[in-house]
Amino acid sequence: MRILYGVQGTGNGHITRARAMGAALHRRGLGVDFLFSGRPPEDYFDMAEFGHYQSRTGVTFATRRGRIAPLASLGRCRPLQLLGDIRALPVKDYDLVLTDFEPVTAWAARRAGVPCVGISHQAAFLSAIPKQGESWLNRRLVRHFAPAGCQLGLHWHHFGQKVLPPLIEPAPPATAIRPDKVLVYLPFEEQGDIAALLEGFGDIHFYCYHPRAEHRDQGHLHWRAPSRPGFQRDLADAAGVIANGGFELSSEALSLGKKLLVKPVGGQFEQLSNALALERLNLGSQMRRLEKSVVAAWLARPAAEPVRYPDVADHLVDWLLVGDWRDPAPLCDALWRQVHFPDYCTLPGH
Repeated sequence: MRILYGVQGTGNGHITRARAMGAALHRRGLGVDFLFSGRPPEDYFDMAEFGHYQSRTGVTFATRRGRIAPLASLGRCRPLQLLGDIRALPVKDYDLVLTDFEPVTAWAARRAGVPCVGISHQAAFLSAIPKQGESWLNRRLVRHFAPAGCQLGLHWHHFGQKVLPPLIEPAPPATAIRPDKVLVYLPFEEQGDIAALLEGFGDIHFYCYHPRAEHRDQGHLHWRAPSRPGFQRDLADAAGVIANGGFELSSEALSLGKKLLVKPVGGQFEQLSNALALERLNLGSQMRRLEKSVVAAWLARPAAEPVRYPDVADHLVDWLLVGDWRDPAPLCDALWRQVHFPDYCTLPGH
């Protein structure tokens, strides 16, 4: 079986999921070609394991100081180029297309009649899960941005729906936790605003990864440029994580037992909904603005415990190989039976 895997490149979480799925597919001896869109080619980093991947412009959005910038986002749209990329993609060379909310591969598969399976957190919003800030436009976008014959959503809890647990890479070996260390990843905020937020907490060392940062240490603030190995090392021994409301980093933090504080991108429906879900499950805290008082209260909270999620990637690949993608319910049920939540988690229906 030859597979084309389309990955939304605007967020590193989509790429992290693709790493886990790519490894599982390769373990089964399957040939996989990757296509990424939504980010300038020069902005991808640590991509060697994807081989000779392809890149397309796709669709992305612009932000300004932690909020969606609608006019700037509209200015980035290239509809004619998108249509041209869809028409030119040779998807008939493949037996199956997988898409993680990536529009070029998804629409090319639909146009050519090639089987397509969507695997993304966004697909979970097609179900009745916690939502915040949903609009008619959001509903249309989730349904039609990257269409697929079978849509497999991912979330931290099933909420009574046919969704899968998070698709994360295997946890690294246990590392001694530094109670005075916090990993910070707020790529849509300005560095000066982040520094202002964290000043006054001199007893905590904040390791701040940012797209525009250079490697430098300023007292208790440690600025770091994007680096996957460095990020994973700092995540491993951090006691907590302050991040935007993206799904994948929060999933990694939960699985590693990191205390979690999220600041959703303003106007971003998915991230607002993620923050709501974390609070309802009592698995994390949120701040709508960069507020010192919220950070202080969060730092005073007790340490977190891991959420034990199974290896979703291997089970999912086995399910894909069977070829009957009409009803994912048995796969979902089998995986959720393997999940263990901390006692303090507020489980829906309990």
